[in-house]
Amino acid sequence: MNPRADQLHHLARAYVLDGLGKGNFDAIPYFENVSLRAPLCPGGSATPLTGRANLRQKWWAPLPQLVAGVEVIDTFVNRELTSVAVEFLCHIRQPACTLRIIDRFKIDATGLIVEQENFFDPRDVTNPGWQGR
Repeated sequence: MNPRADQLHHLARAYVLDGLGKGNFDAIPYFENVSLRAPLCPGGSATPLTGRANLRQKWWAPLPQLVAGVEVIDTFVNRELTSVAVEFLCHIRQPACTLRIIDRFKIDATGLIVEQENFFDPRDVTNPGWQGR
């Protein structure tokens, strides 16, 4: 396989397993001016949250207490070797549910995440009675 493709696959798996799964923000190689779009960010997916420190304070802060576990399903790399996506399950403590998530990352030449977008249905978290209906 290609070393760059290997790097991207590893980065995506490490994000889920070492960052999100272990509650370790510092394990995530974010660029200083990273941009994140996620359904549960202030302003939702339409409004990017920018800056590493801003992500830590506004998006990441509650995650270590909420995430009960993670399971990587697969990773996917684009042809240009600039982006990687990871499909995974994220088990939430309260309200107890499992989110099916795909995160897409744009990665710079040095291996830092410059853009991230989370794709998942937030209704299991925001409307616990919904339960996939």
